[in-house]
Amino acid sequence: MRSEIGNLIGGQTSEAAGGRFEKLRPGDGSLLCTAPRSGEPEVRAAVAAARGAQREWAARTPVERGEIVRELALALRARREEAAAIVVEETGKSLELALGEADAAVEMGFFVAGEGRRLYGRTTTSAMPNRTVLVTRRPVGVAGLIVSFNTPLPNYAWKVFPAVFCGNAAVLKPSEHTPASAAFFGELCQKLLPPGVLNVVHGIGSEAGPPLVESSDVDLVSFTGSAGTGRSISERGGARLAKVVLELGGKNALVVCDDADLDRAVEWSLASAFSNAGQRCAAASRVVVFDSVYEEFRERFLAGARTYETGPVISEQSLERILRALEGQQVAGGGNRLERPGWWLAPSVVEDVARDASLSRTELFGPVALLYRVGDLDEAIALVNDSPYGLTSAIHTASLHRAMRFAEEVEAGVVVVNGGTHGSEPHMGFGGVKQSGTGWREAGIEALDVYTEWKYVNLIADPART
Repeated sequence: MRSEIGNLIGGQTSEAAGGRFEKLRPGDGSLLCTAPRSGEPEVRAAVAAARGAQREWAARTPVERGEIVRELALALRARREEAAAIVVEETGKSLELALGEADAAVEMGFFVAGEGRRLYGRTTTSAMPNRTVLVTRRPVGVAGLIVSFNTPLPNYAWKVFPAVFCGNAAVLKPSEHTPASAAFFGELCQKLLPPGVLNVVHGIGSEAGPPLVESSDVDLVSFTGSAGTGRSISERGGARLAKVVLELGGKNALVVCDDADLDRAVEWSLASAFSNAGQRCAAASRVVVFDSVYEEFRERFLAGARTYETGPVISEQSLERILRALEGQQVAGGGNRLERPGWWLAPSVVEDVARDASLSRTELFGPVALLYRVGDLDEAIALVNDSPYGLTSAIHTASLHRAMRFAEEVEAGVVVVNGGTHGSEPHMGFGGVKQSGTGWREAGIEALDVYTEWKYVNLIADPART
């Protein structure tokens, strides 16, 4: 891994007029690398490169583009250990997690590649005689892809693979917290994609993001990140009527009923709340427990939290923000910065938080779980739904009837029975309701709707001319 990373524009590595910024290792605070501090000039150049490459790329057949995506996935699989090692350095997560994420990115490539033989349209009928209507998919054009830091390789794969497969050219703006993995991914793709089909522009989000969102030559903006940033992107992109796709955060709830298998419920709750340092949009930050099993669950959950290996949060600023949010709260476990280099927060469990309090309604994106008591399923469902977010949810119960009612009534894009709140797969559409997104879904065949537009072709025949 190089200590100095460059932008990738039109197949060439380049610098930024704004100089460079430093990327520090979350695990110990040491310098990992520097990357270009890009702004409007670099974004404009990347968009122009994408625009110049898109038409010729779109002229290739979906089968051919799918075969190239498959080769990209195979290339990533061949270098999975190298890719995972970079992710460990820049995020601080364990090698096991990073390898799993590399494999997930590969699987996304394989899934998207398979759609090369299934990029189906349809035909439909008409009230007019001798008229046949063909419905086909067409590329959107130039896609601006803005991603979060938390699972970098899957984040790139979930956007870049379907975007280029569908015939678009793309400008990827990675998080400033993960420039090294983005540079690795971009350079890997350059060996198989024509110059300009994928461009990577590094920079601080508030400096490099707006020019990409506001560019009239960007036909689609796809963003994964916080609701606050998503709202700004929606306003900026909406002002020029661009297609804006947002996959945002969550304040996800995991419910433990009085008939749950408590061993499994504790295991899944710990993993959902604290794995990846709680830095998942699908993390279980609210754990809702029936009164009759609350004390037993609490004891087991706190014991597990004390020994759970979370990894560090991504930055000093993130750690300080979470610690400020915990001030004055009833912290049953954790709540403190660990005495070691880097940005480590002890897995934290908070009780007695009012359901309308800011802490109950704000995504912290860290290893913090709030515990709530409820009397029955009615109260549990009401609490789950009392949130501005609606991304994922889970329930632990032995009752099919409870599980089905929960699945029917809970306001969330993803429901899991007797599992965790996280763990999507490439063939599963992923997204939420309310402030967790704008109705689109990532991954699955639903991603094709993000990166294509429908075209209706009317063919009118004249039988007299046969």
